[in-house]
Amino acid sequence: MRPTVIAGNWKMYKTQAEARAFLDAFIPLVDPETCAERNPVLCVPFTSLGAVGQRLQGSTVHLGAQNIHWAENGAFTGEIAGPMLTEYAVRYVIVGHSERRQYFGETDETVNLRLKAAQRYGLTPILCVGETKRQRDQNETEQVISDQLARALIGVDQQQLVIAYEPIWAIGTGDTCEAQEANRVIGLIRSQLIQPATPIQYGGSVKPDNIDAIMAQPEIDGALVGGASLDAQGFARIVNYQAPSA
Repeated sequence: MRPTVIAGNWKMYKTQAEARAFLDAFIPLVDPETCAERNPVLCVPFTSLGAVGQRLQGSTVHLGAQNIHWAENGAFTGEIAGPMLTEYAVRYVIVGHSERRQYFGETDETVNLRLKAAQRYGLTPILCVGETKRQRDQNETEQVISDQLARALIGVDQQQLVIAYEPIWAIGTGDTCEAQEANRVIGLIRSQLIQPATPIQYGGSVKPDNIDAIMAQPEIDGALVGGASLDAQGFARIVNYQAPSA
Protein backbone atom coordinates (compact mmCIF):
# COMPACT_ATOMS: atom_id res chain seq x y z
CA MET A 1 0.00 0.00 0.00
CA ARG A 2 1.29 3.46 -0.89
CA PRO A 3 1.73 5.88 2.04
CA THR A 4 -0.42 8.97 2.39
CA VAL A 5 1.23 12.36 2.99
CA ILE A 6 -0.76 15.52 3.78
CA ALA A 7 1.63 18.49 3.72
CA GLY A 8 0.94 22.11 4.56
CA ASN A 9 3.10 24.74 2.86
CA TRP A 10 3.02 27.92 4.94
CA LYS A 11 5.12 29.81 2.38
CA MET A 12 6.16 33.23 3.78
CA TYR A 13 3.56 33.37 6.53
CA LYS A 14 3.56 33.19 10.35
CA THR A 15 5.98 34.49 12.92
CA GLN A 16 7.16 32.14 15.65
CA ALA A 17 4.41 33.40 17.96
CA GLU A 18 1.79 32.83 15.28
CA ALA A 19 3.19 29.35 14.60
CA ARG A 20 2.92 28.41 18.26
CA ALA A 21 -0.67 29.68 18.40
CA PHE A 22 -1.50 27.60 15.32
CA LEU A 23 -0.09 24.45 16.93
CA ASP A 24 -1.94 25.07 20.19
CA ALA A 25 -5.17 25.05 18.18
CA PHE A 26 -4.25 22.37 15.63
CA ILE A 27 -2.72 19.56 17.68
CA PRO A 28 -5.86 18.85 19.79
CA LEU A 29 -7.93 18.56 16.59
CA VAL A 30 -6.02 15.65 15.05
CA ASP A 31 -5.94 12.12 16.41
CA PRO A 32 -2.43 10.61 16.78
CA GLU A 33 -3.54 7.37 15.12
CA THR A 34 -5.00 9.26 12.17
CA CYS A 35 -1.76 11.22 11.88
CA ALA A 36 0.28 8.03 11.95
CA GLU A 37 -1.66 6.81 8.91
CA ARG A 38 -1.82 10.09 6.98
CA ASN A 39 1.59 11.61 7.77
CA PRO A 40 0.70 15.30 8.16
CA VAL A 41 3.66 17.59 7.53
CA LEU A 42 4.04 21.29 8.31
CA CYS A 43 6.51 22.96 5.94
CA VAL A 44 7.20 26.19 7.78
CA PRO A 45 9.48 29.21 7.21
CA PHE A 46 13.08 28.72 8.28
CA THR A 47 12.61 31.12 11.20
CA SER A 48 9.94 28.87 12.72
CA LEU A 49 11.69 25.51 12.35
CA GLY A 50 12.98 25.58 15.92
CA ALA A 51 9.74 26.67 17.54
CA VAL A 52 7.56 24.28 15.53
CA GLY A 53 10.01 21.38 15.80
CA GLN A 54 10.13 21.73 19.57
CA ARG A 55 6.34 21.69 19.82
CA LEU A 56 6.05 18.65 17.51
CA GLN A 57 8.46 16.49 19.50
CA GLY A 58 6.72 13.26 20.43
CA SER A 59 3.79 13.90 18.09
CA THR A 60 2.87 12.14 14.85
CA VAL A 61 2.94 15.42 12.90
CA HIS A 62 6.16 15.86 10.92
CA LEU A 63 8.31 18.93 10.40
CA GLY A 64 9.11 20.10 6.89
CA ALA A 65 11.12 22.90 5.26
CA GLN A 66 10.49 24.80 2.03
CA ASN A 67 13.88 24.58 0.31
CA ILE A 68 17.36 23.09 0.53
CA HIS A 69 20.65 23.94 -1.19
CA TRP A 70 22.76 21.27 -2.85
CA ALA A 71 26.00 22.24 -1.04
CA GLU A 72 26.82 21.34 2.54
CA ASN A 73 27.98 24.91 3.16
CA GLY A 74 29.40 27.84 1.22
CA ALA A 75 28.92 31.37 -0.05
CA PHE A 76 25.25 31.02 -0.99
CA THR A 77 23.53 34.00 0.61
CA GLY A 78 19.91 33.34 1.50
CA GLU A 79 20.10 29.55 1.02
CA ILE A 80 19.96 26.76 3.61
CA ALA A 81 21.95 23.52 3.78
CA GLY A 82 20.96 19.98 4.67
CA PRO A 83 22.83 19.85 7.99
CA MET A 84 21.07 23.06 9.07
CA LEU A 85 17.71 21.35 8.49
CA THR A 86 18.53 18.01 10.07
CA GLU A 87 19.72 19.86 13.18
CA TYR A 88 16.06 20.80 13.67
CA ALA A 89 14.86 17.23 13.02
CA VAL A 90 13.26 18.22 9.71
CA ARG A 91 11.86 15.15 7.91
CA TYR A 92 10.53 16.56 4.61
CA VAL A 93 11.51 19.41 2.30
CA ILE A 94 9.66 20.96 -0.65
CA VAL A 95 11.75 21.10 -3.83
CA GLY A 96 10.90 22.80 -7.13
CA HIS A 97 7.72 24.61 -6.14
CA SER A 98 6.39 26.71 -9.01
CA GLU A 99 6.98 29.90 -7.03
CA ARG A 100 10.66 29.00 -6.73
CA ARG A 101 10.76 28.35 -10.46
CA GLN A 102 8.86 31.51 -11.37
CA TYR A 103 10.43 34.06 -9.03
CA PHE A 104 13.86 32.69 -8.13
CA GLY A 105 15.19 31.05 -11.28
CA GLU A 106 14.78 27.42 -10.24
CA THR A 107 15.33 24.99 -13.12
CA ASP A 108 14.87 21.26 -13.54
CA GLU A 109 18.64 20.93 -13.23
CA THR A 110 18.85 22.77 -9.90
CA VAL A 111 15.77 20.87 -8.73
CA ASN A 112 17.67 17.65 -9.42
CA LEU A 113 20.63 18.86 -7.37
CA ARG A 114 18.37 19.82 -4.47
CA LEU A 115 16.54 16.48 -4.57
CA LYS A 116 19.79 14.56 -4.34
CA ALA A 117 21.05 16.81 -1.55
CA ALA A 118 17.88 16.23 0.48
CA GLN A 119 18.23 12.49 0.15
CA ARG A 120 21.94 12.65 0.98
CA TYR A 121 21.03 14.10 4.37
CA GLY A 122 18.19 11.66 5.05
CA LEU A 123 15.36 14.04 4.16
CA THR A 124 12.37 13.10 2.03
CA PRO A 125 11.92 15.69 -0.72
CA ILE A 126 8.50 16.67 -2.03
CA LEU A 127 9.08 17.28 -5.75
CA CYS A 128 6.60 19.71 -7.32
CA VAL A 129 5.67 19.42 -10.99
CA GLY A 130 2.90 21.04 -13.00
CA GLU A 131 1.89 23.05 -16.03
CA THR A 132 0.84 26.67 -16.59
CA LYS A 133 -2.55 27.73 -17.91
CA ARG A 134 -1.05 28.45 -21.32
CA GLN A 135 0.58 25.03 -21.47
CA ARG A 136 -2.68 23.33 -20.53
CA ASP A 137 -4.66 25.33 -23.07
CA GLN A 138 -2.16 24.27 -25.75
CA ASN A 139 -2.51 20.59 -24.75
CA GLU A 140 1.08 20.45 -23.49
CA THR A 141 0.35 19.15 -19.98
CA GLU A 142 1.63 15.63 -20.53
CA GLN A 143 4.81 16.70 -22.32
CA VAL A 144 5.66 19.42 -19.80
CA ILE A 145 5.32 17.09 -16.85
CA SER A 146 7.16 14.26 -18.57
CA ASP A 147 10.06 16.61 -19.29
CA GLN A 148 10.11 17.88 -15.72
CA LEU A 149 10.23 14.35 -14.35
CA ALA A 150 12.87 13.15 -16.80
CA ARG A 151 15.27 15.95 -15.89
CA ALA A 152 14.55 16.18 -12.17
CA LEU A 153 14.71 12.48 -11.30
CA ILE A 154 18.16 11.66 -12.73
CA GLY A 155 20.01 9.78 -10.00
CA VAL A 156 17.18 10.25 -7.47
CA ASP A 157 16.04 7.41 -5.17
CA GLN A 158 12.32 7.10 -5.84
CA GLN A 159 11.84 5.12 -2.63
CA GLN A 160 12.74 8.24 -0.62
CA LEU A 161 10.53 10.68 -2.48
CA VAL A 162 7.11 12.30 -2.60
CA ILE A 163 5.83 13.93 -5.80
CA ALA A 164 3.24 16.71 -5.81
CA TYR A 165 1.27 17.43 -8.97
CA GLU A 166 0.51 21.13 -8.73
CA PRO A 167 -1.11 22.63 -11.83
CA ILE A 168 0.25 26.17 -11.65
CA TRP A 169 -3.02 27.64 -12.87
CA ALA A 170 -4.76 26.25 -9.78
CA ILE A 171 -2.32 27.46 -7.10
CA GLY A 172 -3.87 30.20 -5.00
CA THR A 173 -6.49 30.96 -7.64
CA GLY A 174 -9.40 29.07 -6.13
CA ASP A 175 -9.63 27.20 -9.43
CA THR A 176 -9.11 23.58 -8.42
CA CYS A 177 -8.33 20.97 -11.02
CA GLU A 178 -11.25 18.54 -11.20
CA ALA A 179 -10.52 15.52 -9.02
CA GLN A 180 -10.89 13.08 -11.92
CA GLU A 181 -8.48 15.11 -14.08
CA ALA A 182 -5.96 15.34 -11.25
CA ASN A 183 -6.27 11.57 -10.87
CA ARG A 184 -5.60 11.11 -14.60
CA VAL A 185 -2.46 13.24 -14.59
CA ILE A 186 -1.19 11.61 -11.42
CA GLY A 187 -1.69 8.23 -13.05
CA LEU A 188 0.41 9.47 -15.96
CA ILE A 189 3.14 10.56 -13.54
CA ARG A 190 3.09 7.17 -11.83
CA SER A 191 3.44 5.38 -15.16
CA GLN A 192 6.79 7.11 -15.67
CA LEU A 193 8.27 6.12 -12.33
CA ILE A 194 10.60 3.21 -11.65
CA GLN A 195 9.04 2.91 -8.19
CA PRO A 196 5.22 2.89 -8.57
CA ALA A 197 4.77 2.96 -4.78
CA THR A 198 6.09 6.53 -4.62
CA PRO A 199 3.32 8.63 -3.04
CA ILE A 200 1.93 11.34 -5.34
CA GLN A 201 -0.01 14.27 -3.93
CA TYR A 202 -2.35 16.75 -5.54
CA GLY A 203 -1.81 20.45 -4.82
CA GLY A 204 -3.64 23.54 -6.00
CA SER A 205 -6.43 25.27 -4.06
CA VAL A 206 -6.98 22.25 -1.80
CA LYS A 207 -9.63 23.16 0.79
CA PRO A 208 -11.70 21.49 3.50
CA ASP A 209 -14.68 21.38 1.15
CA ASN A 210 -12.92 19.52 -1.69
CA ILE A 211 -10.44 17.27 0.15
CA ASP A 212 -12.88 14.33 0.40
CA ALA A 213 -13.42 14.24 -3.38
CA ILE A 214 -9.68 14.57 -4.02
CA MET A 215 -8.75 11.75 -1.64
CA ALA A 216 -11.46 9.48 -3.07
CA GLN A 217 -9.42 9.22 -6.29
CA PRO A 218 -7.43 5.97 -6.51
CA GLU A 219 -4.16 7.46 -7.79
CA ILE A 220 -3.98 10.35 -5.31
CA ASP A 221 -1.96 9.68 -2.16
CA GLY A 222 -2.27 12.99 -0.36
CA ALA A 223 -2.25 16.73 -0.76
CA LEU A 224 0.14 19.67 -0.74
CA VAL A 225 -1.92 22.44 0.82
CA GLY A 226 -1.13 26.15 0.60
CA GLY A 227 -3.44 28.80 2.00
CA ALA A 228 -5.79 26.35 3.72
CA SER A 229 -2.90 25.04 5.83
CA LEU A 230 -2.61 28.43 7.58
CA ASP A 231 -5.89 27.91 9.42
CA ALA A 232 -5.72 25.36 12.24
CA GLN A 233 -9.33 24.19 11.96
CA GLY A 234 -9.25 24.09 8.18
CA PHE A 235 -6.02 22.11 7.99
CA ALA A 236 -7.24 19.75 10.70
CA ARG A 237 -10.34 19.07 8.58
CA ILE A 238 -8.06 18.31 5.63
CA VAL A 239 -5.96 15.89 7.69
CA ASN A 240 -9.21 14.35 9.01
CA TYR A 241 -10.66 13.91 5.50
CA GLN A 242 -13.42 11.36 5.09
CA ALA A 243 -11.87 8.28 3.52
CA PRO A 244 -13.95 6.58 0.80
CA SER A 245 -15.82 3.47 1.87
CA ALA A 246 -14.08 0.20 1.06
